[in-house]
Amino acid sequence: MSNEPTIKSMHDSTITLTLDIQRLDETLGEHDSIPDDSQFQHWTLKALTSAKYAQPDAEVSLTLVDTDEITRLNREYRHKNDPTNVLSFPADLPEGVDVPLLGDIIICPAVVMREAGEQHKSIEAHWAHMTVHGILHLLGFDHIIEHDAHVMEALEIAIMKDLGYDNPYEQD
Repeated sequence: MSNEPTIKSMHDSTITLTLDIQRLDETLGEHDSIPDDSQFQHWTLKALTSAKYAQPDAEVSLTLVDTDEITRLNREYRHKNDPTNVLSFPADLPEGVDVPLLGDIIICPAVVMREAGEQHKSIEAHWAHMTVHGILHLLGFDHIIEHDAHVMEALEIAIMKDLGYDNPYEQD
């Protein structure tokens, strides 16, 4: 599997999305359940439009990493020494810099697939949810405070429904 980024632009009626996808997990070739670029683009655009993103352009970097790397990042930035499913890093651009960069999303395929199995969810639906969840974090949504968590989760549920998936917070 190539480590070269895949940069794709996709346009809907309101937003032109540039999605830079990098697959740095060496085990990705072993999994046939990794979404393709068009799925990531579709989920990202749906999250942006549903969250009322008001800019004409958006640029996002999405990187797939192995368990060791996501654990390292989680330890460094969240002080948690465990692997996690998704991390989001909003762009912190200086004032006056007018570029459409929203930030970076890091996803660990091994964790996403393990969680899907443990939670009895389709792998595709869980991938969609993690992508949507990451995008919403880039847009400023969070779930640390209970009220904010309710707002974010309600939006995630609505987006997932629009995408044709079940409520990601309901367990079977």
